[in-house]
Amino acid sequence: MSKQQNSDSRRSVAYKNETFLDSPDARTLRILSEYLEPYSHFRRERVRDTIVFFGSARVEEGSALSHYYQEARTLARRITEWSEQLPDSGRRFVVCTGGGPGIMEAANRGAQEAGGKTVGLNIGLPFEQLPNAYITPDLSFEFHYFFMRKFWFAYLAKAMVFFPGGFGTMDELMEVLTLVQTQKVNKKIIILLYGSEFWKDVIHFDTLVRYETISPNDLELFQFADDPQTAFHILQDGLTKYYLQPEAPLPEALKPAPDI
Repeated sequence: MSKQQNSDSRRSVAYKNETFLDSPDARTLRILSEYLEPYSHFRRERVRDTIVFFGSARVEEGSALSHYYQEARTLARRITEWSEQLPDSGRRFVVCTGGGPGIMEAANRGAQEAGGKTVGLNIGLPFEQLPNAYITPDLSFEFHYFFMRKFWFAYLAKAMVFFPGGFGTMDELMEVLTLVQTQKVNKKIIILLYGSEFWKDVIHFDTLVRYETISPNDLELFQFADDPQTAFHILQDGLTKYYLQPEAPLPEALKPAPDI
């Protein structure tokens, strides 16, 4: 066999073998990639922490709940204007969403209008949820695994704002409440439910207390807001108290996250 023939028949190295990388045997590598690739981008963009906005993808301008779109946009803009003025070498409290339309688009849009970076953690779905146009290109990510997307929602978050939403929003809310309640997150996450009428109608938190499935003090894990100004002040006060001017640093705050 000639040298040319030998060269042509040589197998590609494993990390360039797409058939292998798409196989069940390489699932661990794909999962690891969905950790390492965002990690490298966050380091390069100096994103130290995030404020995550959740809410329905179906809330659009002109819809029955369109006021929530405008209010999410306003709140994200105010948070970003404030965070951009902070004297920090890293980017603090960057607006982050699930990357899609509706409330997610509104929050990314507001942050972009304020001149800040903004993150989109999109997920591949059968009905093709596409990233909205307002995400910073180098901070727009596409996930296959829901649990890796959830990891990045929680890992950098210092606050989470939940606008009215459906199953996805409920899923994220209950998961973060469970993590905080069981002290599985080593930091303070400010949890804000935006739209008290919606949330108190959809979830009867007091009923859970009455049936003793949660404790009365579990109701202190979250707060309500009904307008952007109130929401902004809750977030600003909480982030200042716990992260900018803490009386005693939280364990998580003793070192930058994650080496950024």
